[in-house]
Amino acid sequence: MFLIRTLHKWVGLILGLQFILWSFSGAMMALLDTDKVSGATSVREPAAVAIPGTVLPLGQVTERIGQPITSLRLKPLGSAYVYQAATPTGVRLIDAVTGAPVAIDAGRASALATAAFSGAQAIASVRRVTEGDVETRKLPLPLWRVEFADPEKTTLLLSEATGEVLERRTDTWRLWDVVWMIHIMDYTKRESFNHPLIITVATGILWLAISGLILLFRAFRPSDFSYVTEPVARTRAAIASRRR
Repeated sequence: MFLIRTLHKWVGLILGLQFILWSFSGAMMALLDTDKVSGATSVREPAAVAIPGTVLPLGQVTERIGQPITSLRLKPLGSAYVYQAATPTGVRLIDAVTGAPVAIDAGRASALATAAFSGAQAIASVRRVTEGDVETRKLPLPLWRVEFADPEKTTLLLSEATGEVLERRTDTWRLWDVVWMIHIMDYTKRESFNHPLIITVATGILWLAISGLILLFRAFRPSDFSYVTEPVARTRAAIASRRR
């Protein structure tokens, strides 16, 4: 029993610190502005682009792509229309009128990001990302990271293949991501709440509850309940004497 009591005390202290972290991170996630976290207000609907009167016929599109096409889409990209063709080797873009290849380079990515950004601030940096990090996790690489000089340091992540805005990041999101990491205890990928560390902590909490019940029952003596048992006993004795 001494061992259980000692372990219960120290395990309770360690897990108590984790409970404080859970309470803090949960409160922070609830208090942060969800619109700033998602970056929903940092982008705007793209301006309408008139469909050109004449576009490249499908036969010529196939010739220009030069590979089997599994799907084809005519879509606006910036101020023009392009054909977006999915092929076995990846996505290809060509101008819908001239058939010229369209590449999403730094200049085009900057222009697309500026058109999508709802603020008036200038671009602070443009960087091609080829290796995943906490901001680009689960996003297809490579992509373009365009950061603006606004107070939130809004960052738009654009696909290098299609030019589409894949995700938005802000300083509020970055703070939320840190407290999310603390809350789910995934200190590497920040994705899973079903990993060995949190399972170990959950097992420790279960053991803490069971050991606490054992210590609770061991801590009480029959005399501790005398204020309940004695009146009951007297009542029973009085009822028995009346029956006699």
